[in-house]
Amino acid sequence: SATRRGVLLSVAALGVIAAGVAAVAVGVGGVRTAFCVPGGELPGGVEVARSCSYVADGPGAVVAVLFCALTLGVLALSASVLRGGASVAAGGASADSAGASADGGERALPAGEYCFLLLCSLTGGVVLGYSRDLITLLVALETLTLPLYVLVGLRRVVTSSVTGAINFFVVSVISTTVTLMGAALLYALTGAVHLDRLAGALTERGELRDLPLAAAATVLVLVGLAFKVAAVPFHAWAPGTYDGAPLPVAAYLSTASKLGGVIALLYVVVGALRPWLDVVGPALAALAVLTMTVGNLVALRQSRLVRLLAWSSVAQAGYILAPLGAFALLAGRADEAVGIAVTATLAYTVFYVLIELGAFGAVVGMRGAADGGSIEELRGAAYRTPWLAAAFALALTGLAGLPPGLAGLFAKIAVVRALLEGSAGWLAVIVALNAVVGLAYYVRVGALLYRPGAHEAGPPPRVPLPVTLAVLGATAAALVVGFAPQLVIDAAEAAAGF
Repeated sequence: SATRRGVLLSVAALGVIAAGVAAVAVGVGGVRTAFCVPGGELPGGVEVARSCSYVADGPGAVVAVLFCALTLGVLALSASVLRGGASVAAGGASADSAGASADGGERALPAGEYCFLLLCSLTGGVVLGYSRDLITLLVALETLTLPLYVLVGLRRVVTSSVTGAINFFVVSVISTTVTLMGAALLYALTGAVHLDRLAGALTERGELRDLPLAAAATVLVLVGLAFKVAAVPFHAWAPGTYDGAPLPVAAYLSTASKLGGVIALLYVVVGALRPWLDVVGPALAALAVLTMTVGNLVALRQSRLVRLLAWSSVAQAGYILAPLGAFALLAGRADEAVGIAVTATLAYTVFYVLIELGAFGAVVGMRGAADGGSIEELRGAAYRTPWLAAAFALALTGLAGLPPGLAGLFAKIAVVRALLEGSAGWLAVIVALNAVVGLAYYVRVGALLYRPGAHEAGPPPRVPLPVTLAVLGATAAALVVGFAPQLVIDAAEAAAGF
């Protein structure tokens, strides 16, 4: 019943808020540790200090609060797909929860299972921020990802949903296997799984650089984590999975799931592989260039809205990885220089997830329980739902890095500044060129909202109150950080302290 679904959503939201409050309390308190091992001697005669697998500190708290905020927003957006009754799509077609839709039919999703799986995924995200060894980190990352296989496939009557869930599952299993293989090889070489001990072993044992096994271990770990952020050429699962998933789940995939991949990549690269930044940097630079270029070029040809947003998300992953590409040049400089690159990546990620949540929220408001549909169905949407269209247009300008989407503009400025600080001007030029390419499809979709056409007719959709609050909250947050970007940059600097 509608009452039961409302109670489930409310209880789940209260649980997420409680987790966020607890994370804030941890962040303002002292550092707390668990699952620690005493210092000793690693193979090769490397002396190490006491290390802990779980460290509850300020940086971890920032990550936990971000995951809680994103999950709360996705829970609010889920009111459309969990409630019964008809919802009107942007094109004017009715998409009843028990009736047929454009791609094979929709039905209300089971609220209990949906909320449980989403909260399980949140648990993985929160633990990920506090993880300080490879085992805990990979378990947390899989806890974040595993429930999403089921959430993507909950639209059981839709073929694309099942296909997307299977593709996502197969690719994720392969990526996890690859990452575990790399982690096992690193352990075999160094005798350590804690991030700080791995860094110490790699620093003290210079002979490891000449071992092909060490290079293979590093590549395997990077490749496995690159799948999680949908970096090219490990991105093929993303468009079909996003398009087949319920819209709120696609929003979670493009925000919280990507945030988890970025955090895991940063922890491993900066925490464990830091002595080899001059080796890791060129690989990350190549991934960044491929990802942003392929993502933007393929997005130009998309006709379905969610697929366009998926390819846009791939391109944004390239911008996120770009500052890390300067590691090869920063490795011999002070720690502050490396901190600039990490801060830029974290700041861009925060700006991006806020804007992306607002974009998907506006689409959920316009489409209701239906899927994203074709881009053409947005024609004239501003005449039917002016405030939702305005929120979507603002999000698109933010993703493009144009005013009035100041949050996206400052995000790109942070990335370019980090690249220039790292003497990677050539990569800054590629970022700028890709940003220009991205304008083509962002502006095309934004202009279509205000172009008169047949789709402007019909009554406006009934937008549930939680969806309205989520869209307004995400849009307001994007506006606030756009006018006060230092709030995000300061938080990113705090989180970079790991």
